[in-house]
Amino acid sequence: MGYALGRYRARALQNRGEALLARSIRRHFSAPDYHLMNNVTLPLKDGTTQVDHILVSRFGVFVIETKDYKGWIFANPKHATWTQTIFKSKYKFQNPIFQNYQHLRAVQTLLDFLPPDAVKSAVVFTGEAEFKTEIPDGVFTLPRFIENMRSQTNELLSVNRVQFCVGRLETSRLALTRQTDIEHVQNLQRRHGGET
Repeated sequence: MGYALGRYRARALQNRGEALLARSIRRHFSAPDYHLMNNVTLPLKDGTTQVDHILVSRFGVFVIETKDYKGWIFANPKHATWTQTIFKSKYKFQNPIFQNYQHLRAVQTLLDFLPPDAVKSAVVFTGEAEFKTEIPDGVFTLPRFIENMRSQTNELLSVNRVQFCVGRLETSRLALTRQTDIEHVQNLQRRHGGET
């Protein structure tokens, strides 16, 4: 019963893109070689950080930021913001590579017994967005991400080490509750002066 309730809460807190990515990962990659964690809120010295997905595998730990966008995307890995264009309207959004960097650092800190390059960043666009610039390294469409994961053949962690990493992350994450989400947003507002 508790397990079912936890899975329901996890699904309810995910957006459409996150749910689509989680389903795809579960369909293509299974235990004991892979373990997917969704909506992981981790404590930081100055608040919290919320990671869409962490995929712990024998081939590395993948810290995943999910974007469910449509329209045209103009991306530069060095710029603080990227642009989404839908018809004649343009919208700026935070560079997801920069956004995921704090998530990556938090996971590397928790898993400090792993070499830093064993923890990898991935930004996955699950929607119907079309990149009008070159897609930066570490940024994928959902099909390309699945291809990339299948191409990972260099074993970095044993199955026991995968389980140990999952245990460390599970014991460090904050409870998957609405209150955790509210406190995370408040932390963001405090850190960024009202912006979330």
